[in-house]
Amino acid sequence: QVQLVESGGGLVQAGGSLRLSCAASGRTFSSLTMGWFRQAPGKEREFVAAISVSGSSTYYADSVKGRFTGSRDNAKSTVYLQMNSLKPEDTAVYYCAARPFTAAPAMRAIRIDYWGQGTQVTVSS
Repeated sequence: QVQLVESGGGLVQAGGSLRLSCAASGRTFSSLTMGWFRQAPGKEREFVAAISVSGSSTYYADSVKGRFTGSRDNAKSTVYLQMNSLKPEDTAVYYCAARPFTAAPAMRAIRIDYWGQGTQVTVSS
């Protein structure tokens, strides 16, 4: 089993920045492909970003490309999502996700094995 705990959400004005963190435990972190998803009220959960096991490859949804950056620190078993130039439409609950030994682009559509509890991000206009 893998436990994922997100932090770093909050309220920010449009144009601002936030950094989300997700701490993992329960399995060798370097074997996990990590991802970020989000779910806005009344909408389905959607893919945001994926980070390969080494962190050398990242993959983003078109809606966040150029504004969000995913990274990881395998020594700390933590994955990050740096969110810049935030927009009101980025308001959602953000979820950390993990799956062992998966190609990062596949995280967009594949069944996810492990989810965090989510952290709320609210962007005011």
